[in-house]
Amino acid sequence: MGVFTHEMEVSSPLPTGKAFKSFVLESDTLFPKAAPFAIKGVEYLEGNGGPGSVRKVTFVPGWGFDYLKEKIDDIDQDNLSYTYTVIESDLFKNIIEKISYETKFAVAPNGGTTVKVTTHFYSVGDIEIKEEAVKDSLEKRARVFKAVEEYLLANPDA
Repeated sequence: MGVFTHEMEVSSPLPTGKAFKSFVLESDTLFPKAAPFAIKGVEYLEGNGGPGSVRKVTFVPGWGFDYLKEKIDDIDQDNLSYTYTVIESDLFKNIIEKISYETKFAVAPNGGTTVKVTTHFYSVGDIEIKEEAVKDSLEKRARVFKAVEEYLLANPDA
């Protein structure tokens, strides 16, 4: 199995606590509202949202893939970190075995939030994964992030 790692850092004007709560703790209800162009729905298949829970994210037709199932590995509210693993998706196409995400939220110097995401793509067998192969997936993730951020800025009570 090969591993391709991608690191990304984004800034948000959202306060750190609000960003963590929205992007982690309330993502199952918030994402379909904030990004209806991408996410049709989120449902828990196992658990209630804590570590060990498995949830299915269903995407709108034409998004490029239909669904993914992710297992929540850890939610650390004290250190504002979140790890989870995509364990199944029609995106994988016998190339990717799983994708793990490590996300950390920190107070930015401007009072907003810095979000650091480390993504590990694990290939099936000896297949080499190159950045070009995952570029579309990473861009789609960034579009959803931006849509959620814009939704929260426009709806501060959400």
